[in-house]
Amino acid sequence: MQIVNIHEAKTHLSRLVEKAARGEGFVIAKAGKPLVKVTALDTPAAGQSRRLGFLAGQIAVPDDFDQIGSAEIEHLFRGET
Repeated sequence: MQIVNIHEAKTHLSRLVEKAARGEGFVIAKAGKPLVKVTALDTPAAGQSRRLGFLAGQIAVPDDFDQIGSAEIEHLFRGET
């Protein structure tokens, strides 16, 4: 892994970040002492991970879903038991 000093990191930050994003991480050092490691985030590529709708076709939502329990909720707001 490449080690760069703080001055070099400030001077070439854009280039270094692009390399890290491609998987070529680097270490930033101060006076020769390693301080931080910069690596790409483990995020899925566009289209690779899709959470919205992941249960489509596997569950059924009743047509009256928005009305389920409405009578009980109404009683609670009125203070009735």
